[in-house]
Amino acid sequence: MITGERRESALMKKDGGGQSLRRSRIAAAIFIGLFLGCVFAFFYPDGFFVSLPALHHQVASSDSEVITTSCESSERINMLKSEFVAASEKNAELKRKIRELTEKLRLAEQRKDSAQKQVMVLGEQQKAGPFGTVKGLRTNPAVVTNESVNPRLAKILSKVTVNRELIITLANSNYKEMLEVWFTNIKRVGITNYLVFALDEEIFGFCQSNNVPVYKRDPDEVKKDSDSSFESIARTGGNHAVSGLKFKILREFLQLGYSVLLSDVDIIYLQNPFEHLYRDSDVESMTDGHDNMTAYGYNDVFDEPKMGWARYAHTMRIWVYNSGFFYIRPTIPSIELLDRVTGTLARENAWDQAVFNEELFYPSHPGYEGLHASRRTMDFYMFMNSKVLFKTVRKDAQLRKLKPVIVHINYHPDKIERMKAVVEYYVNGKQDGLDSFPDGSD
Repeated sequence: MITGERRESALMKKDGGGQSLRRSRIAAAIFIGLFLGCVFAFFYPDGFFVSLPALHHQVASSDSEVITTSCESSERINMLKSEFVAASEKNAELKRKIRELTEKLRLAEQRKDSAQKQVMVLGEQQKAGPFGTVKGLRTNPAVVTNESVNPRLAKILSKVTVNRELIITLANSNYKEMLEVWFTNIKRVGITNYLVFALDEEIFGFCQSNNVPVYKRDPDEVKKDSDSSFESIARTGGNHAVSGLKFKILREFLQLGYSVLLSDVDIIYLQNPFEHLYRDSDVESMTDGHDNMTAYGYNDVFDEPKMGWARYAHTMRIWVYNSGFFYIRPTIPSIELLDRVTGTLARENAWDQAVFNEELFYPSHPGYEGLHASRRTMDFYMFMNSKVLFKTVRKDAQLRKLKPVIVHINYHPDKIERMKAVVEYYVNGKQDGLDSFPDGSD
């Protein structure tokens, strides 16, 4: 009995454990089902199968939205195009204003730079004085000496010049006879600060044999010159060709810091010209004029009757400066003048005297900037051309008593004969020494 009870009790325990396990499995299955249901409900709220009408409605709605969006996009594009055109026009206007402002700024800077340069040259800005007391300055400062441009020439000039001034002439063997008359009278007057720029070996040797200060380019200096025509003109060139070389040659003298009295060889010296210079301008030149009007300028009235009330037009005229005798100071405007003339003569077949005067007198105008060089006209009775001498002076009793500083035989081709006649009249006192010549040339 006891054994039976124990077996029954064990069976009952075993059966209770099985039921407990089944309940645990059921609970787990229910939990998993609920979990999966929540997951599918979250990801598929409308279920796995959607009804066809609902789907058709959704597609139709989508097409409508696409059409509406397409219309809206077209309108948007047109609006953006209009905005782009307006922005482009505004941008063009802004660019135009920027250009205008840039140009105004450039002009302002230019005026500022010009004013600063003027202050550097003239010193501090000054107030204008009372009426009648104001006077502008014409004398520009000398450039800084640069002996590196030609050390050999610099050494020669240091021995020849007086107060950093000298007379210079150019000559080749074509003008040997005139050159001799030229330096003979310079020596007679007592001038020591002069130099002959020899253009060939014959003139170089001729000057050395006559104890005349002379300079000639050596082969190395010739090779450095970019102008290949220089040597051929120097050796064989005529009057005008040789005359054109002087503007190129003078540049080195000015860079070395020397003031130069440029002289042609057809000039007779009767006094020392350095005692009669003003030295207040960049260029001080003799004139081709023959009286006060032509030498110093006059108001020439042009008459045009067809204009009626306005038939008379006033013009200012002056006869040209002579490029065969002028004093030039070592200033920036002076060197610019030489460069301008040299450049024009290199490009054009022009007369050097015409170009020399055009650069000195033409004012600034559209397309051209004039030279800002100060100038002075020499006294035409003291620095006399041959027209004044033979047409006027020799026929006037009072003017015949006048002794000029120089006489330039520039108006007449029979130069050597007239040069000797001038010496006879003014130096040797031969009163009829000038009488045999006509006013002009035959």
